[in-house]
Amino acid sequence: MSLKNKKRTIVIFALAIILIALTAWAVWANTALVLNTFTISSDRLPKAFDGFKIAQVSDLHNAQIGKDNKKLISTLESAKPDIIAITGDIIDSRNTDTQVTLDFVKKAVEIAPCYYVTGNHESRIEEYESFKTEMENLGVEVLEDEKIKLEQSSSYISLIGVNDPSFTTAYLFGDSVTVMAQKLSALTDEDSYTVLLSHRPELFECYSKAKVDLVLSGHAHGGQVVLPFDIGLVAPNQGFFPKYDFGLFTQESTNMIVSRGIGNSIIPIRINNRPEVVLVQLESKQ
Repeated sequence: MSLKNKKRTIVIFALAIILIALTAWAVWANTALVLNTFTISSDRLPKAFDGFKIAQVSDLHNAQIGKDNKKLISTLESAKPDIIAITGDIIDSRNTDTQVTLDFVKKAVEIAPCYYVTGNHESRIEEYESFKTEMENLGVEVLEDEKIKLEQSSSYISLIGVNDPSFTTAYLFGDSVTVMAQKLSALTDEDSYTVLLSHRPELFECYSKAKVDLVLSGHAHGGQVVLPFDIGLVAPNQGFFPKYDFGLFTQESTNMIVSRGIGNSIIPIRINNRPEVVLVQLESKQ
């Protein structure tokens, strides 16, 4: 073999090793679940809720992290949350398997009270109503454009859950803003600290105008591909380089945490974007 051919062989071999390594890393990272913690402070939060913990699960899309979601359940158990918020797309309309979801939920409700709001995928399946009934029978509180009180030591905070706008609109952006604004106008209460569960982060302006204190959202899948400097590449309804990809966003008095989620939908793989459970710890500044 000539020296030139040897060099070519070495280069091809090296590139193959790099490609295999990158593929293995990407496959591993798509199931390497992480727990990311955020501390949210407010002088509006009652002292009784200082240290209150909310675990957020978003965009499961029928995924299983470990056999029967063992890793996901273990992560939730280790977080020791006071409540679990499930913020939509827990099922996938393109590959619907409600049993995977129900098996997960059955274990989750044993860890902490679970509160659930819909995403756009739930709006697309014919069996949503029966699925919702099964969720409720397992002990999940399904919040459909409603507000409840979470009480501790004679104090309370408000928990609002809204249905995904795609249940009532074709998700033309302007229509969705109007629909969400109308919902929040009827549900918000400036007298209490308010946590909003809503699938859509791109409606942050609307949440801020309603003076919601904390929003838990998902839908963006972390931008699917996370580029250097923590920049998400693309997200549904936001397009390339989405403004609200993952993490904490603040506007005036409103904080919004966007979960990277757990599963995938149209794009079957994440890059540099590990699935996550979010843990929010509330801190009273009163």
